[in-house]
Amino acid sequence: MASGDLIYAFRVMRLPLLDAGGQAIGRLQDLVVVRGRAGQAPRVVGFVAESQRRRIFVNAGRVGELTSDGVRLRSWDVDLNPFTPRRGEVLIGQDLIDVRIGDETVSDIGLRWVEGVPSPRLEIAKVRLARRNMLRRRPSYRLVDYDEVPALFAAPTEMEAEAARLRDMHPSEVAAVIRALPLPQRRQLAEAMDDERLADVLEELPEAEQVRIVEALDLDRLIGVLDEMELDDLADLLGEMTQQQRTLILEAMDAEDADVVRRLLSYEAATAGGLMSPEIIILGPSSTVADALAEIRDPHQVVSIAAQVFVCQAPFKPPTGKFLGTAHVQRLLREPPRMELERCVSLDPVVAPGTPDRHVAEILASYDMVAVAVCDEGGHLLGAVTIDDVLDRLLGTGWRQRHRHAESAS
Repeated sequence: MASGDLIYAFRVMRLPLLDAGGQAIGRLQDLVVVRGRAGQAPRVVGFVAESQRRRIFVNAGRVGELTSDGVRLRSWDVDLNPFTPRRGEVLIGQDLIDVRIGDETVSDIGLRWVEGVPSPRLEIAKVRLARRNMLRRRPSYRLVDYDEVPALFAAPTEMEAEAARLRDMHPSEVAAVIRALPLPQRRQLAEAMDDERLADVLEELPEAEQVRIVEALDLDRLIGVLDEMELDDLADLLGEMTQQQRTLILEAMDAEDADVVRRLLSYEAATAGGLMSPEIIILGPSSTVADALAEIRDPHQVVSIAAQVFVCQAPFKPPTGKFLGTAHVQRLLREPPRMELERCVSLDPVVAPGTPDRHVAEILASYDMVAVAVCDEGGHLLGAVTIDDVLDRLLGTGWRQRHRHAESAS
């Protein structure tokens, strides 16, 4: 459909969802929109579809083409997590169609493609209103601009609308938006985000700024957010808090997670122990290549974590049994699915918890590794240090801000 042509939401909501090859994998049910900033039209941020008997969310950025044949994805990946609407988001079919405005009813929404960076976006341009007349069998219709019915797209608060608008941005980009706001608005925006999204964004901010944002949250909400954070990032955050705050939070956390965080807090910051993540992929020697690849395929795994599997004797939670070696994803892809992992491990270097961060960086660079195992004196695996964590440390706390300034200057 050409840019500028009016597309009616009711027709879109009946289209099939197509994979990158054009095969139907589901059917659209609704469109998710958020209110625009002042002077901007509401825009479509995604679609709700039914696929494999699940109601899922399809990010608008993942759509390559919208035609009368269906909505076609850019790639083959499909996120099958159940769709849950977020605060500030509006569903056209569920929340707008059939809404009464005076003596008229919303019968459809007119959408239009608008050129944008990095890709065109779908915005609400028109609202079709229907009026029934006692003297006529059929209703009469009229089209109005979206801004003629402002109440239709009103969000509970401006910050809830802003949180919804940021849904499809990378957490590092959202963190840059947050840093540009005054502290009261940062806290309002944080309050409007769901726990998982706020946790992702906090991990992209310096720990001191994280503290200033989360200290305004009540304890129940704070624990909900911290539960979504990676344990190593959580330990870094707690390390910036007072002893009283730390104790309060650790006592409210899951006991097993709290023990892990306490162990991480016991290491010096500029060491392998202070950098390592205990949340890595660990399997036993009799596990198979197929088992390992199944773990690696988990879309929630960070790329640097999913690049290898650490093979140990039981128990398989840090501190593990004896560490046997690392099975890298490239090797796993070359071996038969039934091969046991003990037959395809590499004896890569390991580091002790007290190893200085710069020496850890040198090992990763020397051996072209994306993660290095951290073991105690008995050869038990404690966790791993990934290349991204080392870069974060060596670049210093202000590197994200410097990067943003450089981007804006160019």
